[in-house]
Amino acid sequence: MAVGKSRLEYIKAAHRMERKSRNIGKGGRLIVKSRITELLGIEYPIIQGGMAWVAEYHLAAAVSNAGGLGLLGAASAPPEVVREQIRKTRELTNKPFGVNVMLMNPNADEVAQVIVEEGVKVVTTGAGNPAKYMSLWKEANVRVIPVVASVAMAKLMQRAGADAVVAEGMESGGHIGSATTMTLVPQVVDAVSVPVIAAGGIADGRGFAASFMLGAEAVQIGTLFCVAAEAITHDNYKERIIKAKDIDSEVTGMSHGHPIRCIRNSMTKEYLRLEKEGAGFEELEHLTLGSLRKAVMEGDVVNGTVMAGQIAGLINKTQTCEEIVQDIIGEGYRLLGR
Repeated sequence: MAVGKSRLEYIKAAHRMERKSRNIGKGGRLIVKSRITELLGIEYPIIQGGMAWVAEYHLAAAVSNAGGLGLLGAASAPPEVVREQIRKTRELTNKPFGVNVMLMNPNADEVAQVIVEEGVKVVTTGAGNPAKYMSLWKEANVRVIPVVASVAMAKLMQRAGADAVVAEGMESGGHIGSATTMTLVPQVVDAVSVPVIAAGGIADGRGFAASFMLGAEAVQIGTLFCVAAEAITHDNYKERIIKAKDIDSEVTGMSHGHPIRCIRNSMTKEYLRLEKEGAGFEELEHLTLGSLRKAVMEGDVVNGTVMAGQIAGLINKTQTCEEIVQDIIGEGYRLLGR
């Protein structure tokens, strides 16, 4: 499809969404429509990031119950753990939710099958190309939404059959690319015809509104949901994000091509020192082995890896998922004049 036609269709869809968004549903909740809400069967175009150790069933169910799309982070979990998480999520919500599949997971083949067997209808993917699973998922009517960090990858994913893409800027926490959200999102929107979800540096209605002005039709949020009341993240982890300043994040792993954004601490200081001295990949990996779990689950925010985006400096309190979603939607649509 030509870029011009794709852009025109997006503008028409945005106008349709604006007209529909003025409707008020039961309980006074704003009805917000876009191609993403219709594709996924959700109330609001807000997706929770599939963060390893953080995105488990309590958080995913809470986000889905709030009207967004909750995600389970499969990360490197064994398939039976993913199956258990899916079933526990269903005990807490009857609304749509999904699973984020890290394609580098050695168990990815089995996890892909579990998703089909358990009837999950939305999958987001990262760290690789999901093309090998497309037939399996498409036959099961699973919506596939890869996370991309470049226009080239967005085009490749569209050709592979993706239903939408998440354009994630380098402001994000965790594994990052090299382009910012502000530059990446509009270029991806102009390059593909499938809906684009913006991610990276979004934690309030202003970021939501800005994403839509750039052409996105939904947002994916990670760092803000790390401090949600329903998140099982250790209180020390939440407090470190809440107390973070705008300049408190570091990017490790640049030397071996796998950059990760996290909040500065003793571990990042040592990691960056070793990188500067030319340490090899294995030595650096040994330093961070199990460090994310150490921070998220055990609360060691000194020697663990506190993955968080640059937007952490804007986050100053814990809220429920319902409060987070309603605040973003309310402010975002007021700013957009809808």
